[in-house]
Parts: sequence; C-alpha cells; structure tokens
Amino acid sequence: MRILLSNDDGYFSPGLACLAEVLADIAEIIVVAPERDRSGSSNSLTLDRPLSLRRSPNGFYYVNGTPTDCVHLAVTGMLDILPDMVISGINNGANMGDDTIYSGTVAAATEGFLLGVPSLAVSLADISKGHYVTAARVVTDLVKRFTQHDLDMPILLNINVPDVSYSELQGIKVTRLGRRHKAEPVIKSLTPRGDTVYWVGAAGAAQDAGEGTDFHAVQYNYVSVTPLQIDLTRFDQMGFVSEWLGK
Repeated sequence: MRILLSNDDGYFSPGLACLAEVLADIAEIIVVAPERDRSGSSNSLTLDRPLSLRRSPNGFYYVNGTPTDCVHLAVTGMLDILPDMVISGINNGANMGDDTIYSGTVAAATEGFLLGVPSLAVSLADISKGHYVTAARVVTDLVKRFTQHDLDMPILLNINVPDVSYSELQGIKVTRLGRRHKAEPVIKSLTPRGDTVYWVGAAGAAQDAGEGTDFHAVQYNYVSVTPLQIDLTRFDQMGFVSEWLGK
C-alpha cells in the first residue's frame, strides 16, 4: 500500500513525524508537506508564483505553498503512481465543527478526495499531553480496515482523537459536525512603530455539542469519525430562490 502524507503544521511537525514512523510498518510512505506552518489556509491554491519542491534530511519533501498545493503537486506532477490513500495530519489541535471550513489539515485531505483518492484528515484534539502515538495507532487501525474491506465509493473522513493514551480510548463513534459560537473579537494592538494591527481572535466555544457531534464524542474520550462531502448546494432552498427570482 502506498500512502501520501501531508499536513498544515509544516514538514517539521511532531505529529507528522510520528504518523510517518508508525505507518511505515504497514505501508510505503511519501511525505509532501508545507515548508512552514500554514494552519487556517483552507483550500487555497498558489496561483501567483511557481512552487518549489525540496527534500529535508529525514526524507520528507516540502513545498513553499499551502497544504492543498502539496497534495495537488504530489498527485498531479510528482508521483508516477496514484497513492492508495492520502492522510493529512496529525494536526496540532482539534478540527471539529466549523473548524473544518478553515482547516488546512482538512483541506489537504479534501484535495486528495477531489483527485480521486480515499482521504483522511487526522487531528489530536488537545496537544497538552502530546499523545500523538495514540492518534497514529488509530490511523493504523483504520488503514488496516481499509486494506481488508474494499470501499465502493469515494471517502473523505475527518478524524479527531482525544489526547489520552490508547488504552483510555472508549472506542470510535461516527459523528456529525457540531457548531461553535462566533469567534472571539479581533485583538487590537500597536507595533513598536505605532502602527495599529489586529490579531484574529480564538475560535469560539462549542455551541452545538450534543450527543452525536464530534465535540461530544471527543469530550467522552471517543475517537470522532465524520464523513465529509464537498457539495455545498443548499438543495432545500432551490425552490424558494427560484420563486424569488421569478424563474
């Protein structure tokens, strides 16, 4: 099995290194990741300049672009053979609810999915204890299941793993995305030159975090697995909008 790994925290991220090391026991691993932290870059492609591909001493390839750039470059230009799976992560922190819209981790997996490759986005929900090995073992379990049970449809999974030891996990739950409150206000400050600048505030607290959501599963030490889709069409409003437009 051949797996393409990427992330949004950069090729030097401990989560990426851990995942590559653990998965190397069961698959051929190719790593193509951003040269620096590109968290929050969503599904952006770099179109205003060329991209460069370099290789670090540990064998990981890195690109001066976004997570989406990394997967797109690898699948459409670098690799001679399509990978069997694209895995993005292990991200430093959760990607639940509304986070998925902004997440570069989810975006890298989404690009793999759009290019016809089964894809996983993997996040460690809290990195205070640094249980990256737990998340890597969860991914290994899922990859083994993938090899044993063929899928008859394209798949894009968003996976959030509690920051606990593997033995403390309560199991896996298939979940829906929850919702957060609106983000905290921007933070206004002055530079040493007296210029006013603004920092984007932290993500808001969970608003819809009831049973069945990714937030709820992780809170109770379950691995959250959420199937994602790309079609943003609001089908239930098509008739309303048609009437509004007089069509």
